Amino acid sequence: MSVTALTQDQLADQVPRLDGWSLERGALIRSLVFEDFSAALAFMVRVGVIAEKHGHHPEWTNVYHRVAIRLSTHDAGGAVTQKDLDLAAAIDRVVATS
Repeated sequence: MSVTALTQDQLADQVPRLDGWSLERGALIRSLVFEDFSAALAFMVRVGVIAEKHGHHPEWTNVYHRVAIRLSTHDAGGAVTQKDLDLAAAIDRVVATS
């Protein structure tokens, strides 16, 4: 499946529609803080299942109760694509129910 990088105009229109995401160094970025490590890990497991269904996986780190997420598409040279926006929106839905 071919993926195309989004234009700056498309990103300027779409990124503000996401909850808590920003565009930094050519990727979508979001940081989250949870009650404790168990809550952060449970969130990551839920997102992992969704990411697998999307066939698109985040770069992320977890330190105790913090999770940092970076989304970009390797198949598009590391640019942000619709796949990233779709996964970010799915992550937002997980956050809303966590």
